[in-house]
Amino acid sequence: MDTLCCSALYILKINSAEVRMLALTYRLKRALNTKLYKIYHDVIKYKRSVFYERLSPSDISTTRHLFFTGKGGVGKTSTACATAVALADSGKKVLIVSTDPASNLQDVFGMDLRNDPSPVSSVPNLFAANLDPEEAARQYREKMIGPYKGKLPESVVRNMEEQLSGACTVEIAAFDEFTNLLADQETTNQFDHIIFDTAPTGHTLRLLQLPTAWSDFLEGNENGASCLGPLAGLEEKKALYAKTVEALSNDEETVLVLVSRPDQSSLAEAERAGSELAEIGITNQSLVINGVFNRQSDDEVAVKLEAKQQAALKNIPAAFKHMATYFLPLVPFNLTGLDALRNFFETEPVYTNDLKAVKASHDLPSIKAILDDMEPRKHGVFMTMGKGGVGKTTIAAAVAVGLAERGHTVHLTTTDPAAHLTHVLNEESFEGSLNVSKVDPKTEVENYKKQVLSKVSDDLTEDELAYIKEDLESPCTEEIAVFRAFAEVVDQAQDAFVVIDTAPTGHTLLLLDAAESYHREVERSSGDMPESVNKLLPRLRDPDQTFISLVTLPEATPVFEASRLQNDLLRAGIKPAWWIINQSFQATETTDPVLKGRSFAEQQWIEKVKNELSPQTVIVPWQSDQMIGLEKLKLMAGQ
Repeated sequence: MDTLCCSALYILKINSAEVRMLALTYRLKRALNTKLYKIYHDVIKYKRSVFYERLSPSDISTTRHLFFTGKGGVGKTSTACATAVALADSGKKVLIVSTDPASNLQDVFGMDLRNDPSPVSSVPNLFAANLDPEEAARQYREKMIGPYKGKLPESVVRNMEEQLSGACTVEIAAFDEFTNLLADQETTNQFDHIIFDTAPTGHTLRLLQLPTAWSDFLEGNENGASCLGPLAGLEEKKALYAKTVEALSNDEETVLVLVSRPDQSSLAEAERAGSELAEIGITNQSLVINGVFNRQSDDEVAVKLEAKQQAALKNIPAAFKHMATYFLPLVPFNLTGLDALRNFFETEPVYTNDLKAVKASHDLPSIKAILDDMEPRKHGVFMTMGKGGVGKTTIAAAVAVGLAERGHTVHLTTTDPAAHLTHVLNEESFEGSLNVSKVDPKTEVENYKKQVLSKVSDDLTEDELAYIKEDLESPCTEEIAVFRAFAEVVDQAQDAFVVIDTAPTGHTLLLLDAAESYHREVERSSGDMPESVNKLLPRLRDPDQTFISLVTLPEATPVFEASRLQNDLLRAGIKPAWWIINQSFQATETTDPVLKGRSFAEQQWIEKVKNELSPQTVIVPWQSDQMIGLEKLKLMAGQ
């Protein structure tokens, strides 16, 4: 029997033609007992779609600390929670901790969680904690700014508050929280495994590793700081942070699990994160590709989805070629509740196809509704916002093409360094009515860095200069530099529509707004704020001139993250005009069992957007074809 099994696997390896596989299945079914047949049936089924081993929790639980990281919506929380439950079920005592400000850990386990570890009911040996970095950041801001209220001008205090309101502050506050937890040996020593849902970025860890010159430098610094500010009050914890970073870099203590979807943008982001963390010594990494689809039918949507994923997997970044890599299948259910978490690692998924009689997506309009709303205004600014991978570029291109087709002059611009906009348009253009430009973030940031560094004092020490240079690696720096370039584009366009792929966050807009009255701290230079920026900020707040759309997927994390972006914008006095739910399987007519299950899982998130979060909502079905070229974009805009 062993010889037959080996022969079967060898045949699969050298010839994966469907006919050969079916014939082999038939022979195996006759030759092997039912249990063995089931195993080899799975081998055959997954041979068609992946070349990696299916993840088992034992594959990544070789160390005490497990850190899960990846862009929003890839399944970090689901994978981390399912791993924690599986390890606890095996007899290990496990603590799972979330430091994600948009965490849905409480929803997954169906219980209220707090900073201190709480036992998870129905799972002996499992404890969970939900650290709240936003609350920690709020307390930290108050600690840092409170003594200055009433003593410094209001504009200065407002600037300081906004300096400490960005993502960098929240991430450092999160790092502070879980460092405090790890330092509490009385609590942590009782656990066999501590699992962290969301690891710190390489940028944050590099900041925390820099030689100290914080207090003296920051007190005398007239150039401001977007990421140095959050560090100003943490001098006393330098040794503790150094010890934590050292533990993260210890291969015998920590495994970093990079979680990705089987698509190009997600894999590229995982490669970037892995490379960034490897630079500071965190090299014990594994890759988990989550959501690999194996179709159960010949449904057109299913065939196209499988083909798209396979193309991405065949072109996986070179950095992963020698990394331990595993996959998890696309499951047809929401990963909420213990039954679902335990089913996550099962080879036979449970299908949930009992969609409500009325789908949440049935009464939602298409992108055409946005065009109908904008067209009578004759001009305006349309911006897409959302996390990476939700389809902002395609949506922006479709809106621009739709407006141009209706006879309007349109300027479409993007910050995409990979020139995806050119790819989406297939290098086609409307002669005279659609102008396309690209703001190169790399060029803009380099120019901005040179401007800042040219104005710093020659008296700075090497340590202080190192701080400024690392601070300029902040995402905030890129947003500000790029936004200045955007402002120039908009300022040049008169009596036309300007469509911007990827808008700045509300935090960045508030930083720039504060700069109008107190530019020295925010700009990190002694120069004046460009007039184009001063003119654009009021325009963005005018709902008759600016239409911001938040793009999301009908899934938990993208919806939560889009909600946080909306709150940021509301703080800046800007109310989004639309939410766009992109890539919805519920909005297709798919009959594939797995994808019908995904349609059911989308229901609650579509309802949440249209009933709680959005003034106006449109929905875009999952596109079986790549949206490339003017004709397909026209079709998308007119659906």
